[in-house]
Amino acid sequence: MEGSRLSLGKRQVKAPKVYVSDSGLLHALLGVETAEELDVHPQVGASWEGFAIDRVIDRLGARPDQCHFWRTQAGAELDLLVVAGRRRYGFEFKRTDTPSSLTRSMHVAAADLHLDRLDVVHPGRETYELRKGFRALSLRRVLEDLDPI
Repeated sequence: MEGSRLSLGKRQVKAPKVYVSDSGLLHALLGVETAEELDVHPQVGASWEGFAIDRVIDRLGARPDQCHFWRTQAGAELDLLVVAGRRRYGFEFKRTDTPSSLTRSMHVAAADLHLDRLDVVHPGRETYELRKGFRALSLRRVLEDLDPI
């Protein structure tokens, strides 16, 4: 996404980030054959993140041109930025059952991008508010707790 369209004062890094949404293909490429092997593999987080991003994009009904990875030169990042008209949604993906804290990057992204909401997607069972405008979104509850755009 172009910085001028977002009217940002900070310099953004324009570089693609590749996610493999087909986790079966990713596991085959990594030589992972069992769940036990995946649990100890160094790429288990990337595998989960790619799977979760695909589920969120599918639920939102977002087009590829509406989905972006965002990063500033100062190092603030957002795993998924979805821009649909005037609405801006941010998503971070954390492979922890109960996210409880917000990172500096999340605060910077929410402020700089004027996000309507930032969701921290996690594999735990519950969706809950972390703070006004920020919530922990259970991947298990994406169909119930995330409205299409």
